[in-house]
Amino acid sequence: MAVSVISNAFRFLTVSSVRFSASLCPQAVLPPLLCLRNLVTSSCLNNIKPWNTQTKYTINPIGKKKTGGRDHTGRVRVRGIGGGHKQLYRMIDFQRLNYELGKENIPFQEKVIEVRYDPCRSADIALVVGGKRKRWIIATENMQEGDLITTSGHIGRMAVSAKEGDAHALGALPVGTLINNLELLPGKGSQVIRAAGTCGVLLRKVNGTAIVQLPSKRQIQVLETCIATVGRVSNIDHNKRIIGKAGRNRWLGIRPSSGLWKRKGGWAGRKIKPLPALKSYVKLPSASAAPRS
Repeated sequence: MAVSVISNAFRFLTVSSVRFSASLCPQAVLPPLLCLRNLVTSSCLNNIKPWNTQTKYTINPIGKKKTGGRDHTGRVRVRGIGGGHKQLYRMIDFQRLNYELGKENIPFQEKVIEVRYDPCRSADIALVVGGKRKRWIIATENMQEGDLITTSGHIGRMAVSAKEGDAHALGALPVGTLINNLELLPGKGSQVIRAAGTCGVLLRKVNGTAIVQLPSKRQIQVLETCIATVGRVSNIDHNKRIIGKAGRNRWLGIRPSSGLWKRKGGWAGRKIKPLPALKSYVKLPSASAAPRS
């Protein structure tokens, strides 16, 4: 008991001495545990800017904040989103036909430097180098480090024999080619067929347009000048992954259902609906606007 009383007295003396020195000299050096407890950080992460403040294209990873399914007003717009592991965003250049200054209408080649996993999408991404630029693109199934890929917007009289990973206009590809990263409007960048393991089929070409079958078996009509990548998107076994436990879904940012709202489980059977009609992204002249002879 005497030992505990003496130890408490020494503890009171040390704390009071620190307070006394701080009151007499405001610039006194405090113990490192007291002054740095809430300032522990990493210098390398301080240089990462948020993705919504980037104005120029960069291949460096960008900081990304979680939204929790909420929009700019703070209201939940998408259910079941929240938490998850921290992610760094990498800007993907979806415009494969993005000419360099002074080299328009000239096919160019790029070399694949790296193929890596991307936490922000299901497919793998590839870092390619060509000319004076580097950029990230969506990797195809068999794309490897050291491959040379060609990009061209030229449409010749004969169909090209493109290999996997090359990007050409739909009018230059033979009918039956497997494609991905398809543009809906020329020069806008790829908008469809970008998920892991997916591919579309070039069915036919009609009067300067192309009919493409999407992975959902739906058919769309676009201009033959739209650019598409040959082959299938990488990471084809994405749909076969085993989650294993509920915690892994939380790592991925998927929140569990609350139990108050249940989706219909299909107990009465699946409703087989016919495929929707052909959707055209081409503004063709109507019959009423055609000139009369």
